[in-house]
Amino acid sequence: MATIISRRQVLADNWQLLKRAADGSIEIPSDGDVIVPLSTWLEQRDALVKRTGQLGVWLEGSDDPALLVADLEHFALIAVHFQQFTDGRGYSIARLLRARYGWQRELRAVGDVLRDQLFYLSSCGFNTFALRADQNVQAAMTAFEDFSEAYQGSVERPQPLFRRRSLIQHEDTQKAAI
Repeated sequence: MATIISRRQVLADNWQLLKRAADGSIEIPSDGDVIVPLSTWLEQRDALVKRTGQLGVWLEGSDDPALLVADLEHFALIAVHFQQFTDGRGYSIARLLRARYGWQRELRAVGDVLRDQLFYLSSCGFNTFALRADQNVQAAMTAFEDFSEAYQGSVERPQPLFRRRSLIQHEDTQKAAI
């Protein structure tokens, strides 16, 4: 069984990421926790809702997360597939899901996911990471501590650093006046 990083813990992955075969078909087991491509969800929504087991959907960088908004209650997780680690569209999808569409459950990065991306993926709202097969999951855990601060606002810290610093300085000034 594969391992993932979920909420900064290394865990066994009990989800099955379903992919289409070369002929375009996809085999969906009748039970168990599965993650299906967005296109499969759109084609087989009614049948997928009736099956036993938890359901997740995965988006490609070119997919529009707005297509899921009316159906979010059906998913235990949403995965975003990174075809290449240099493709930044998944970061935008994560921000949209968290900030605009209010997704609070598991948001998983899958595909070409490297240790060096974890800090930034986490800042955008990902809380679970299925690293590329050649990555050491245990060693990757240190990535979350690579930086002590981020300048820009993020899902984790909505206020940019300059605003957080001015609040701290203001509080220090008030304490000194007391």
